[in-house]
Amino acid sequence: MCSAIRVLGVDPGLTRCGVGVVEGVVGRPPSLVAVGVVRTPADLDLAKRLLQIEQGIEEWVTTHRPDAVAVERVFAQHNLSSVTGTAQAAGVAMLVAARHGIPVVLHTPSEVKAAITGSGRADKTQVGVMVARVLRLTEAPKPADAADAVALAITHLWRGSATNRYAALVAEHSARTTATHRSRTPNRSRS
Repeated sequence: MCSAIRVLGVDPGLTRCGVGVVEGVVGRPPSLVAVGVVRTPADLDLAKRLLQIEQGIEEWVTTHRPDAVAVERVFAQHNLSSVTGTAQAAGVAMLVAARHGIPVVLHTPSEVKAAITGSGRADKTQVGVMVARVLRLTEAPKPADAADAVALAITHLWRGSATNRYAALVAEHSARTTATHRSRTPNRSRS
C-alpha cells in the first residue's frame, strides 16, 4: 500500500504569497493539512520583502515537513514589474525547498486549472469552488492566492504521484531487462 504524500503548494507573489499543504494517496481524495498566505507590505524594500517571504516559507516547510513543493511556473504577463516580483518570490520558494532537500516541481496556471476544473481557462472562482469540492470543504480557502496554492498542491499530488509511479515502473522494467540480458549472455573472459 502506498504511503501518504504531503505537498506544499506555493502561489508566488510579493504582497500575498499563497501557501497550502495537502496530503493524500493515489485513488483517494486528498485532505487539507493547512492553508494561508505569507504577506509583505507593498512599501517595504524589495530585498526585505523577499526575506520575509523566505522566512514565511521556511516556517511552513519546517512546521509541515512536505515531501514535495509545487510552485506556480511564472510566465510573461503584460506587467513586467509584476512578473518580476512573482518570479523572485517563486525563486525564494524553490531555494527554501532546495535547502531542505525537498524536490520542487513547477506547474503552469493553465495546467493547474485543467487538473482541478477540467478547463485550462477556468477563473479563480471556479478553481476555488473545485478545490473546496475536492477537499470536501464548506467553502473555498480565502484569499484566492491561498486557494491557488492548494490547487497547486493537489495538482502535484495527482500528477506527480502518477509520474513517480510511471518512472518507478520504467526503472523496474529496465532493471529486469538488464538482469535478463546479463543472465542470457555468456561470460567471455579473455585469457
